[in-house]
Amino acid sequence: MSSGSPPGGAAARAAFAKVDPWFDIVRVEHGVLALWRETGAFERLREKNRGKPVWSFLDGPITANNKMGVHHAWGRTLKDAYQRFWAMRGRELRYQNGFDCQGLWVEVEVEKEHGFASKRQIEEYGIARFVEDCKARVRKFSAIQTEQSIRLGMWMDWDHSYYTMSDENNYTIWSFLKRCHGRGKIYRGHDVVPWSGRSGSSYSQMEVIEGRRLVTHTAVFVRFPLRGRPRENLLVWTTTPWTLAANVAAAVNVDLEYVKLRSKRDGQLYYFAAENLKFQRLERQFEEKREWIEGVPKLKTIHQIFEERGGYEIEGVVKGAELAGLEYDGPFDEIEAQGAPGGHPVPAPGVAA
Repeated sequence: MSSGSPPGGAAARAAFAKVDPWFDIVRVEHGVLALWRETGAFERLREKNRGKPVWSFLDGPITANNKMGVHHAWGRTLKDAYQRFWAMRGRELRYQNGFDCQGLWVEVEVEKEHGFASKRQIEEYGIARFVEDCKARVRKFSAIQTEQSIRLGMWMDWDHSYYTMSDENNYTIWSFLKRCHGRGKIYRGHDVVPWSGRSGSSYSQMEVIEGRRLVTHTAVFVRFPLRGRPRENLLVWTTTPWTLAANVAAAVNVDLEYVKLRSKRDGQLYYFAAENLKFQRLERQFEEKREWIEGVPKLKTIHQIFEERGGYEIEGVVKGAELAGLEYDGPFDEIEAQGAPGGHPVPAPGVAA
């Protein structure tokens, strides 16, 4: 038997670096982005597939009007996945990103910046100046969205994005309209369209179809029994009860006061934000803005609900900090598919539970 370091000795310690038990996903993402930059991974992939059968993908542009939202990230992630899939199949791609620059979305934001309330104010300011301000906003947020998309890991030829406000795009549209006119597809006539008096323009089909309408939503109170505290419960209000199966925590404001209410009917104790005992949940908002809509039922307060069910007693008040960390049983924890520990209230300073 040869001599050497025993198992677990210096040799073993040298062979295995210490593994950090905390996975820093942000640091890892930045590392991947840096690796792509240093190795020219995107450029090498394009070169490898150059001249091969083309898979054509035309990017439906997002409006360069604000920073991207989560819904933009979802869409960009799916687009990136499609392009990566076909690139791995050996197809050549365009990789051209697009920015939508036109329409009222941009103009309305610029109006807000200037404090304009009517089309006449735009004319007094100067249409040419206003248009240039709109273009400046597009340039600003297209640059921001580009950086956000790169941070998401999306592969595009970011130096050659197309813009719908470009002369090339606009002249192409005029050329298309000319051809339609030459074929008798365009005519002069009269029609009825929904009209915005403020902006001096017609409403789009989307704005009409997705317009405001009166609907009724179901709101429910849900009891979450606290573990290790018999007959004590969190009382939670929600207008989206279909999401309860996926909920994993209840939010409490650590600085807010929570009432301890005892039901005379069943002896159960309930915790909820003190201000909600007699709070008219929607009525207060309508009093500040408009009259209550006729035909819409008003929500009962917690006080009314318990009074109709035998009455109640207030046994005290606690700070939200005393509830943070308590565990509770969710309404569907018995379902095998849940397969996870029970939820618990989590501190959320800006939340009134």
